[in-house]
Amino acid sequence: MGSIRTWSLALVAGIFVVVVAHQRSHADSGSAPAQASAPAQAPAAAPLTVSPAPPAARVTGLPDFSGLVAENGAAVVNISVVEKPQKGSTPGDPSDADDPLSQFFRHYQMPAPEHAPPSHGIGSGFIISPDGYVLTNAHVVADASEVTVKLTDRREFVAKVIGVDKRSDVALIKIAATGLPIVHFGDSSRLKPGQWVVAIGSPFGFENSVTAGVVSATARPLDENYVPFIQTDAAVNPGNSGGPLFNVDGQVIGINAQIYSRTGGYMGMSFAIPIDLALSVENQLRTKGKVSRSRIGVAVQPVNQKLAMTFGLSTPHGALISAVEPKSPGERAGLVPGDVITSVDGHNIDQSFDLPTVIAEIPPGNVAHIGIWHDHKAAEVDVKTVLLDDEPAQAARNEGEDGGGKLGIAVRPLEPKEQQELHTRGHLLVEDVSGPALAAGLQAGDVVLGVNGAGVASVADLKREVARAGHSVALLIQRDDAQIYVPVDIG
Repeated sequence: MGSIRTWSLALVAGIFVVVVAHQRSHADSGSAPAQASAPAQAPAAAPLTVSPAPPAARVTGLPDFSGLVAENGAAVVNISVVEKPQKGSTPGDPSDADDPLSQFFRHYQMPAPEHAPPSHGIGSGFIISPDGYVLTNAHVVADASEVTVKLTDRREFVAKVIGVDKRSDVALIKIAATGLPIVHFGDSSRLKPGQWVVAIGSPFGFENSVTAGVVSATARPLDENYVPFIQTDAAVNPGNSGGPLFNVDGQVIGINAQIYSRTGGYMGMSFAIPIDLALSVENQLRTKGKVSRSRIGVAVQPVNQKLAMTFGLSTPHGALISAVEPKSPGERAGLVPGDVITSVDGHNIDQSFDLPTVIAEIPPGNVAHIGIWHDHKAAEVDVKTVLLDDEPAQAARNEGEDGGGKLGIAVRPLEPKEQQELHTRGHLLVEDVSGPALAAGLQAGDVVLGVNGAGVASVADLKREVARAGHSVALLIQRDDAQIYVPVDIG
């Protein structure tokens, strides 16, 4: 009995020792910093506040597009065309001097064939309605005498061309079939650089080939058209034209249309027509067979830093008017060369290539409320739009470069007969260029029309306006049939 009591007391004592030791250890760890700082009697430092880092946008893995392709591949078609035959040249023409076949006909006094053999082309398209409407590029079917559409199930149909719009490079065709698989559309205006995209088409005739890449840029202008292209690095080659460009949700957001290439093949840059624009064109082609656009009769060019300083703009923006057509809506509204268009119906015009697209979307005959920068101050004008004719407006490009010093041009008055020959209303012909004018890109043969927005009709006018200018002048010149402002530093 005594041994049991002794063992119990020993056990209780052991537990007590363990508990006390644990409490002392905990107290020492909590009070150690205070004991260390006590001898210095220094005020406690303010706690350091560290803001949490924003979550980084990371790529956690490469996407798998197999589901997207399986769901949409059947709605992508292969298009083959037989182009209209081109009339052959007449025997004896200089153009066929090196053609052995033409020499054969001439030698044996045989009549040459009136038409060259028809050529063939390939492209792509995609089905947008179960009853057989297909979207593709205008350049795929525009000159075709026969269009054949081949489905993924190997059925082939001769297609009817419903309408072609060369300005946007969009065409609508139809095949006699029903119950067809269709694509679904996304919102191309929400695209951002860096997002994944997938192209499906028939490059070099390899049907339903799939390539993927990312959006490189949006609203990219090319040539002289009305399309703000989507630029991607998805591989697109001849035969892909007219095929769909998908986002990761399997929605069509563009029509593959062009590539940048020095070899004829893919070199890392492809361009697609935004589907929002393409569907607007498709609707007009289906209902009217053609597309109606508006114009106001002005030619515009970009505003660079030097031109912005010359015209008193705080930052380079807008579309600088370089020419106004006689009796056009722009002239009737009082627009003049040197005005900068900054907005249309509340839409900001940041780049010159924005203007034709915005104006074109206004129904012909409607009034456009236009914000301008005129004579170093903001103003507003109303312009009644008219129907854009078949001839595309000529867009001027600013090719001026930096320079310095005096103007450096020699001019002479134009005779009335010379004005008629040059199709110009200008009065001063540039005969020699040197110094800053040469560096800015002026050439002998240019016609000087104005300086800093003021017209000049004589050498005296030119000297007066240049003398009034500051360190740079904006010369309005005519070169061939285009008008353009060229900024020149005069020191």
